[in-house]
Amino acid sequence: MDFSASFQNPELCRALLARLEREMEAWGRPARFMEVCGTHTVSIFQSGLRSLLPPGLTHLSGPGCPVCVTHEAEVALFLELAGRDKTLLATFGDLVRVPGPDGRSLKHAQADGARVQIVYSPLDAVRLAGEHPGDSVVFLGVGFETTAPAVAGAVLSARRRGVTNFCVLSCHKLVPPVLRVLLEKDQGRSRSIDAFLLPGHVAVVLGLEPFRFVAESHGRPAVVAGFEPADILSALCLMLEQLRTGRPAAVNAYGRAVDAGGSPAALAVLNQVFRVCDARWRGLGLIPDSGLTLRDEFASFNAVERLGLSLPDTAPIPGCRCGQVLSGSITPDQCPLFGKSCTPRNPTGPCMVSSEGSCAAWYRYQGANPAPAR
Repeated sequence: MDFSASFQNPELCRALLARLEREMEAWGRPARFMEVCGTHTVSIFQSGLRSLLPPGLTHLSGPGCPVCVTHEAEVALFLELAGRDKTLLATFGDLVRVPGPDGRSLKHAQADGARVQIVYSPLDAVRLAGEHPGDSVVFLGVGFETTAPAVAGAVLSARRRGVTNFCVLSCHKLVPPVLRVLLEKDQGRSRSIDAFLLPGHVAVVLGLEPFRFVAESHGRPAVVAGFEPADILSALCLMLEQLRTGRPAAVNAYGRAVDAGGSPAALAVLNQVFRVCDARWRGLGLIPDSGLTLRDEFASFNAVERLGLSLPDTAPIPGCRCGQVLSGSITPDQCPLFGKSCTPRNPTGPCMVSSEGSCAAWYRYQGANPAPAR
């Protein structure tokens, strides 16, 4: 049976759960898997799958939320830009509520008079620039390989239309390099992550090839899956089968959306506008070759070059353990702030802000009673 083509189906899900239990019994020891996509995080919690997993099978949320991995220094830079005259910031909605190092967010800056506009597409920011020719319109580019091609397309559109007051502050992150870092941290000690549920949306753009190193160099099963419960359960069965047989592999179980070579059109526009650079990740620090910046020929659209920007030195938010949540070191309820001073209504860290954040999902679906911090 081709489980990758299956959508939500109670009978199929029951069969897969039974298979999962058999695989766990045959494996005979605990197993920990990490999903690396915010949509998987929400789907796992929302569908109740987490509560149905067999004993000994632990689910960890990884660095798959684009807002969550945005570094404190980047948020501080957003706030500094918001205070400039003749500057209009365009951003996706979740980013507006992410607290900076001093607890203030773009929402606070907006209340104080800063011009911050929520948009639904980078092209909306190009339109805003056309409507405000006397201002610098800065699009805050966050997200992974999934959103970067649309931002690149907006830059090309602005150049074609002669919109010269539009620019991008690129804080985009790349997923394969951060997985390498997590795996390298796991080497030489008891493994904390046994298998990876790979990000379906990113794989639509990249394909499977950039993720093969997870299995080939580090011996961990790695499965690209869709977002329905049956998709996820099928992927978990494949992971456990690989663990049990000692044959780890990178597998595309999302064939209805992911091609082996990814999306040539998306990759072409991304590579035309962006080049790889080092990037800072919340809780993980500077990771070489894990970000995107605009190529030299697009320097006039690069907010860093155009506005003379640099990342400030910042301290982590006191008490916030989002970085440890993103690396799978702790679960959200093990943060001492969870459900106390940090709630979706009054977030301290970004993992409680974003709709794809693991802390927000845990709070909504698991409850707000924190476990003892470790």
